[in-house]
Parts: sequence; structure tokens; C-alpha cells
Amino acid sequence: MTTSGSLLVGALTAVVKGDVDDHDETSARILDAAYEMFCHIGIQRSTMEDVARRAGISRITVYRRFATKGALVDQLIRREVGRYLDQFRIDIQQAETAADRVVLGFTSALRAFRRNPLIGGLMAADPNALVPSTIGDGGRTLATVREFVAGQLRREQEAGHVSPEVNADVVAELMVRVCSSFLVIPSHIIDLDDDDQLSDLARQFLVPMLERTGTSDRADPVKRSPGRRPV
Repeated sequence: MTTSGSLLVGALTAVVKGDVDDHDETSARILDAAYEMFCHIGIQRSTMEDVARRAGISRITVYRRFATKGALVDQLIRREVGRYLDQFRIDIQQAETAADRVVLGFTSALRAFRRNPLIGGLMAADPNALVPSTIGDGGRTLATVREFVAGQLRREQEAGHVSPEVNADVVAELMVRVCSSFLVIPSHIIDLDDDDQLSDLARQFLVPMLERTGTSDRADPVKRSPGRRPV
């Protein structure tokens, strides 16, 4: 059985890679009905018949668009994640500085996943599923998201907002690991529902990563040879 964790991980990976289906009017109508049903009574309790009734179409039509309930859930989660990324790209255009965009990206990611009724419901229903789903793929999911974040950072470098000496891949790796850890592991110190607290956290600990702190190889772990020990 597919867990909520693997559904979320798969959806995130697919959306970041651009592997999202275009839906016709009928499919979009089915997805809207499914969203309403899943948020109202939960995924487990909802049936394809419920979705068809909510959408005002036949069950056969639903199955023609989505062969199984699992396929319907997968496409719906992909749509929700895709909508978040689309909105994120719009929102960061309003931020004035690279630092502001880092803060916005961090807080909006946690807010979007925790507060979305569908995604938040999945995480609440199976809170332990994301960890094994994320680490059980050999780091592929983290690498996919890291590449997306690194791409954003490189655009900042090309625009002259971030020093070209900053290693975008390393910074992106650290940022993604920090964000994902808060997403899958509850904090007893930081209120993850407090946007001001999250913004302060990002500005204090993530934004400084955009600044080059040294010029030696020791400042860039990727450039150090295997087995070479810092002196």
C-alpha cells in the first residue's frame, strides 16, 4: 500500500521536474470534487463514487480519467504542490532582495505543506511516513529539490545579488535539509505555525549562507579532496 509519505515525496519530485499532466475541464472538475471530498471526510473514507457524485458526473467518467483511486490522489497532490510552486514563483518577484527571497521561500514552504488541508491531512494521518519515504530513495528526492533551489540561487548570482564565490549547490543542500527536517520532525523549541518566528530563524541562520565567509578551500567543503584534512 502506498503511504502518505511516498505520495508526497513522489508528487514533490514530479512537480519540481516538471512532470505534471495538463488536465482538461472534466479532469479538473473531478480533481476539484476529490479535493472537497478528501478535505471533508478524508481520503480513506472517500470513494470514487463519492467523487463522481460530488462532481456531478458518472463513475465511469471518473475511472476513464483516473483508473484507480490511488492515481486520483497522486494527481491531486501533484496539482496542489504545483500550485504552491507557481504561487512561490510569483511571490518571490515581490521580494526586494535575495535575503528576502530566501526568507520567503523557507517560510512559505513550511506554511504551504503544513496548512494545506489536503497535504496537512495526509501528514497528520501518517506523521511517520515522510521520514522513511524521503531517506529510503537514496537521497534522490532531496537532490531533486536541491537542484531547484540551487537553480534559484544561480539566478541570484547571475543578477549580481549573490556572490559568485558562494557554492550554490552546498548552500541549497543545507537549506533543503533544514527545511525538510522541520517538515518531517516536530520541534519543541520553534513554533512552526508562527511566521514571524520562522522568518527570524531564516534571516539569522539561512541568509548568512549567501555571504562568502572565506577564500580558502576550507570554506568550500566540495573543493576539498577526499581524505584531505583541514589544518
